[in-house]
Amino acid sequence: MKKPFNLLKILFFLVPFLLSACATSTDIYRDPNMDFGAIQTIAVMPFLNLTRDNIAGERVRDVFINKLLSTGAVYVLPIGEVARGIARAEIQNPAAPSQEEVVKLAGLIKAQAAMTGVVKEYGEVRSGTAADNIISMSLQMIEGTTGKVVWTASTTKGGISIWDRLFGGGGRPMNDITDKAIDDLINKLFSGQGAAPEETAPKEAPSKEEKAPKGKTSKGAAPEEKHP
Repeated sequence: MKKPFNLLKILFFLVPFLLSACATSTDIYRDPNMDFGAIQTIAVMPFLNLTRDNIAGERVRDVFINKLLSTGAVYVLPIGEVARGIARAEIQNPAAPSQEEVVKLAGLIKAQAAMTGVVKEYGEVRSGTAADNIISMSLQMIEGTTGKVVWTASTTKGGISIWDRLFGGGGRPMNDITDKAIDDLINKLFSGQGAAPEETAPKEAPSKEEKAPKGKTSKGAAPEEKHP
């Protein structure tokens, strides 16, 4: 006699795979002594590309610049201006500048911080008959006066889930996955910077009793005597 189909046992073995498939990187470092509100102008450096796609770094950098500008929180210097500053500062590896190079560049282009990035994965991944797009990347913010790293974060979006392996599917557009990854990093950048200042309640107009001189009320108050 065949044993009955035990769905609970199957789910028990699938849970670890589900958790690993849905997990995303949440590594964040934020310098507690840094006043991020003082940063008004940012230079986004060329991203280091570790993928097989030769222009993945340029694509992701362009999306990041546009989305960061759209927040209205900071001004992002144009790519051409950053490129001229890199040439004037004679930075040999713009994707991984030294502290001294960041300080020199920030002084030349009048930026309070520089952003560097690393694209680790970008494009299609396959597992059996399932396929989907994935992006994995990290960002760093370097303070322009000291050349010190004051913020870092990483994220991974997309990839093949256990449901894709079991039932097929996947094939989400690369643009959508890139947008989600960049949105995740920007949310991490602006989270924890302190709540907005509290609104102060408007002061009430003073009452008639407050306007009147001490010891006298507004009603029946004797007029002041004028002496010749």
